[in-house]
Amino acid sequence: MKTKAVRLYGKKDLRLEEFPLPEIRDDEILARVVSDSICMSSYKASVQGAEHKRVPSDVAENPVIIGHEFCGELIKVGAKWASQYKEGSRFVIQPALNYKGSLDAPGYSYKYIGGDATYIIIPNEVMLMDCLLPYSGTEMYKGSLTEPFSCVIGAFNASYHTTRGEYTHKMGILEGGCMAILAGAGPMGLATIDYAIHGDKRPSRLVVTDINAQRLKRAESIFTVQEAKEHGVELIYLNTWNINAAEKLKSVSPTGFDDVFVMAPNTSLVETADKILANDGCINFFAGPTDPTFSAPFNFFNVHYASTHVVGTSGGNASDMKEALSLISDGRLNPAALVTHIGGLDCVIDTTLNLPQIQGGKKLIYTGISLPLTEIDSFEALGKTDPMFKDLYEICKENNGLWCAKAEEYLLRNAKGIS
Repeated sequence: MKTKAVRLYGKKDLRLEEFPLPEIRDDEILARVVSDSICMSSYKASVQGAEHKRVPSDVAENPVIIGHEFCGELIKVGAKWASQYKEGSRFVIQPALNYKGSLDAPGYSYKYIGGDATYIIIPNEVMLMDCLLPYSGTEMYKGSLTEPFSCVIGAFNASYHTTRGEYTHKMGILEGGCMAILAGAGPMGLATIDYAIHGDKRPSRLVVTDINAQRLKRAESIFTVQEAKEHGVELIYLNTWNINAAEKLKSVSPTGFDDVFVMAPNTSLVETADKILANDGCINFFAGPTDPTFSAPFNFFNVHYASTHVVGTSGGNASDMKEALSLISDGRLNPAALVTHIGGLDCVIDTTLNLPQIQGGKKLIYTGISLPLTEIDSFEALGKTDPMFKDLYEICKENNGLWCAKAEEYLLRNAKGIS
């Protein structure tokens, strides 16, 4: 069995290659990848190379397949797992294995498993840690996007609050409290808005900030103020370009915010988050920085007297992934809101290495096809000369301009194969 995959050899050294896969062992599974969503974490691994905590030190000699937000189909199941997993079944993977305390993860650390590939070998530890999860949906893009949602769910679960005089942390955001999502109109911000409105534990007031008017407008068109109100959430979108963000946020909530999610590794955002915390307020530093020396001032007077605190998470766990799968299956979460671009396996290298400069939300890759990275908003213009994009535009137009099952099915049927 041969596979085509994007492999990392070192800092900014990504290569699309075809190579043979070994025969699977009895404790492994052969699988076909259909879709992978490109994450900023893949960009960080690609620019840091062996200096990244999850990338092996010998990556130059033993390259790893990148991509960790993927969905596919099981092709051949080793004897050890034959009673638990069936050939032909669809799957998703929780990459944060935490196997024996290791940071090794698919998409960062393995020679034969990662999302940006046509075929992969799933190693024994993925099954041992219950991180190979069945996916019953028909839309593969939704399967890929369960991993980003699991990160959001994990962050909500990791936030905590306290009661003065007691020593028990109450895990989770403050239900019925006041919440802010700073730099919240990007792809992970959209997922956080979605979960804050449609999850089981919700704030009563949610303020979403961003400095990009276009991103804010798109977010508001997808997650409307009226819909949030129907779920018991007062939703406010706030453009903080060229204003004192902390003062404006305090005017919206004079007593401060119980939970503040920081969605970008920016010093001024962290400072703003610190300034707007309520008593017992919790900052969730969601976005992982590329710079290992990243730091920001923090008010320790308030830490002492107002019990303010900060947490950070890197991914979810299998339980978070299962919750994401359930909520997506029930139609409570909308993964299509995150997707703004589609592409084939041959656009992964340029997309990954330039990800911070590419506007929009999630870049969704279909690994079996050849296609430049293409913005969904460009379908109409491209359709004037390309019948495939004309049809895709009409399909997405029927779905509020968003990617959907019908568009995915049409693309996979009509796009040029990667081979």
